[in-house]
Amino acid sequence: MISKFISAAALATAIGLTASAALAGASDYAFEAVNAEMKKGDDVTVAVRLTNKTTGKPVSDAVIFKTRVDMAPDGMAEMESPVTPLPSKEPGIYAFKTELPMAGRYQLSLSAKVQGEPQTVSGKVVITATK
Repeated sequence: MISKFISAAALATAIGLTASAALAGASDYAFEAVNAEMKKGDDVTVAVRLTNKTTGKPVSDAVIFKTRVDMAPDGMAEMESPVTPLPSKEPGIYAFKTELPMAGRYQLSLSAKVQGEPQTVSGKVVITATK
């Protein structure tokens, strides 16, 4: 009788753990600027950190497949700059070369696939270019 009770408890625990893992999703990840302010220019490196919000750990195996830099925060979304990925220098840091031709706020929009996560992880990071 006791072994049936223990087996039932173990099964309930396993189901609970599986259900909580299934509830994890793209919203469990966040992009943030490594440096939120930098000088304007034609050859600027913008770096972002991708972390798992539940663990606080960096996510180093993401595949960034969509990027866009524009001036949407200042009402000029049509002011778009090219974005070129750069090699990562540390886990969870993703760097890009872009142009920030004038002072103001720029938005870096990103879409990524994280290993083991069925949903696309998306985020927007605002950076400020100064003179």
